[in-house]
Amino acid sequence: MEHFVVSARKYRPQTFKDVVGQQAITNTLINAIKNNHLAQALLFTGPRGVGKTTCARILAKMINSNGSENEEEDFAFNIFELDAASNNSVDDIRNLTDQVRIPPQVGKYKVYIIDEVHMLSQSAFNAFLKTLEEPPKHCIFILATTEKHKIIPTILSRCQIFDFKRITIKDAKEYLKYIAKEQTIIAEDDALHIIAQKADGAMRDALSIFDRVVSFSGKNLTRQAVTENLNVLDYETYFTSTDLILENKIPELLLQFNQTIAKGFDGHHFIIGLASHFRDLLVSQTPNTIKLLEVGDQIKEKYLEQSQKASQNFLIEGISLANDCDLKYKASKNQRLLIELTLMQLASITHNGEKKKVNTI
Repeated sequence: MEHFVVSARKYRPQTFKDVVGQQAITNTLINAIKNNHLAQALLFTGPRGVGKTTCARILAKMINSNGSENEEEDFAFNIFELDAASNNSVDDIRNLTDQVRIPPQVGKYKVYIIDEVHMLSQSAFNAFLKTLEEPPKHCIFILATTEKHKIIPTILSRCQIFDFKRITIKDAKEYLKYIAKEQTIIAEDDALHIIAQKADGAMRDALSIFDRVVSFSGKNLTRQAVTENLNVLDYETYFTSTDLILENKIPELLLQFNQTIAKGFDGHHFIIGLASHFRDLLVSQTPNTIKLLEVGDQIKEKYLEQSQKASQNFLIEGISLANDCDLKYKASKNQRLLIELTLMQLASITHNGEKKKVNTI
């Protein structure tokens, strides 16, 4: 049996060109290397799974490369990775600063990548200050963290800071499409969109979810298979709910909510999704804001169609009611009743064609 390598490792970018969704940062780093303007202490900060450690490794390889070596040379002897989560004591930092003085045997620079740097203790930070401020010419430090606010200001002031952004749904979907093609997997556009949405801005999470869904459904990735495996509510649920609300069909709406709960979905998740659905309908009503709608092309048509049935006032009040329910959900003693009452209020907004004032819960 052939050893399986997860997509997050198999398709880890090898050059800055391959990095998804961080063009501003990668272009800055490439120009800094070209113009010999690279700082000796860099801080990469941003959410998980957006490419911080990957960019640090690519940078370490680029600054040691002169074009004459083998393409597969990764300069492993020049790159030192330290996990600050488990090596956060003063002694660990002292061991690192002792190594710093020794020049590299191969290549031009020694690169120290310190991951989760915010986990260092206060005394470890203090022990690191002098070395970080005046490192030897052959040494570059790249610090990576998901929580910049936990790093002391004296460290921040000694680093050039790069803020990595969350990967957009569009960028994540395009990259998943490329990987599906590489693996000869037939994937529906909407299926990839749901995976990208579920990843919440983290490319690594998107690739992990992709692997899981492929294991479940094989070489044919459909929207239905993705929603089943990820246990996410399909768009169709919210389109149906909205139609029932607009038609003031309270009994049918309550039955639909009961079916959703019976399938194992969380009521809180349902009401949050309904609020987001109303928001998407609202941005679909104006040509200028349609670009804020992050859905696939097929679903976009449905949003545009349903947005014509609902008034702007209805959608604004609907978002307000659903959001109010979301805020009160955890404190409620009868959570199901809270959601059912919200659904009844939503279905009463346009009762008899007249907008009525609805008291919030």
